[in-house]
Amino acid sequence: QLVSQLSTSCQPLVTMVSRVLALALLLAPAVDAFAPFPVRSASSALRSAPEPVAGEESMDLDLEQMQELFEDADKTVAGVSGGARMSEAVPWWPRPAGLDYAKLAGDRGFDPAGFAKDRASLLKFRDAEIKHSRLAMLAAAGWPLAELYDKSIASVLGLPSPIAENSGLSPSVLNGGLGLVSPVYWLMVVGLAAAVELKGLGLKGNADFTPGDYGFDPLGLYPKDGAKRSEMQESELRHGRTAMVAIVAFAAQEFVSKVPVTRETPFFFEPIWAFMHDIGFFDLSRGFIDIPN
Repeated sequence: QLVSQLSTSCQPLVTMVSRVLALALLLAPAVDAFAPFPVRSASSALRSAPEPVAGEESMDLDLEQMQELFEDADKTVAGVSGGARMSEAVPWWPRPAGLDYAKLAGDRGFDPAGFAKDRASLLKFRDAEIKHSRLAMLAAAGWPLAELYDKSIASVLGLPSPIAENSGLSPSVLNGGLGLVSPVYWLMVVGLAAAVELKGLGLKGNADFTPGDYGFDPLGLYPKDGAKRSEMQESELRHGRTAMVAIVAFAAQEFVSKVPVTRETPFFFEPIWAFMHDIGFFDLSRGFIDIPN
């Protein structure tokens, strides 16, 4: 009877021990998965390294040689795989092949209409882009300056102000007021443009002609080094493209709002102290409410 009582009382303990042993047997393979790989000692790894073969050249390349090697490998891989180069301006578009006829500053692979069909057409459109960029930079600077100072300068000289007569808006196709500008001004503009165009036609016959290079550098700012020249050309195109967008925005904004850009966004065209004075920043009486007695 005592033996039966002991067996009955120890049965839960035996059951628990048997379950623990079964769980250990099941987890044994998983524990082996976390065991570290056998690592050879450094001396054995060095001893197992292959000995250099006599007469075989070692590839001891400097940085420039490595870059050239990588560039050649990229060209080889691109030629074998047939992968197309992508545009930098629109990364999901393939780069237009017509832009590869000449290496030009400001090339971001953007020609969705395919205007560059050969080298001649590519250089022609680049020349046109530079002309429009330079005109846009002059216009983007002249437009707000005229709205700010035309009236005062005209009063000093005793002349009528086209901008004052045009409700403060710069004369343009959309704003109107072009007929208010003196014909002498138009004759001067057309004459200057014709002189520049004739100068360009004479230079285009040269084999080494660069689009936009008319030999005009009175301050000697154009560098002699080729890389620095490319940087300056990049800078000119960047500012010119921004100016083309800006002058279109000026014209559209004034056409829609009928408010001069210098008054609609005065913080861009006035000294900061004048703008702060206009908004009452220095007027300490503003912002207080008079409470009646």
